[in-house]
Amino acid sequence: MARGLNKVMLIGRLGGEPESRLAGSTTVANFTIATSEKFKNQQGEVQERTEWHRIVAWGRLAEICKEYLHKGSQVYVEGKLQTRNWEKEGVKQYTTEIVISEMQMLDGKPSGSGQYEGGPTGYERQQTTSDHQLPPAPPSVPMLENEKDDLPF
Repeated sequence: MARGLNKVMLIGRLGGEPESRLAGSTTVANFTIATSEKFKNQQGEVQERTEWHRIVAWGRLAEICKEYLHKGSQVYVEGKLQTRNWEKEGVKQYTTEIVISEMQMLDGKPSGSGQYEGGPTGYERQQTTSDHQLPPAPPSVPMLENEKDDLPF
């Protein structure tokens, strides 16, 4: 029997400072990442679309995120999609998050001015699993509005 696959890989910038708390005796960190893509519309004009992703990190990875990541930091994260639900004032609420298992900081070391310089070095490359190269990004072909009606699902 075939198993399913639930894997997400993103490169983007943090939308704000990571927030952390204790869940029992384990640290959990939450933050958002923005990813953007540029494409040409039917009139040939360049458009940009930004997606926001909710990120959750647990344990030591959460502590590293809280300590080293800041608003605007560029990061690579890898993990899985997970949907949570809860009830608020009698209405069921849902959210989909990316629970990460790996993280790489893509900014350089902070200089004295608080700005980042250079590429990933030293602790910026720290991960929870193996250290590997990122795969090349596939070409992005956005769907046009009139193509959405042709989808079979």
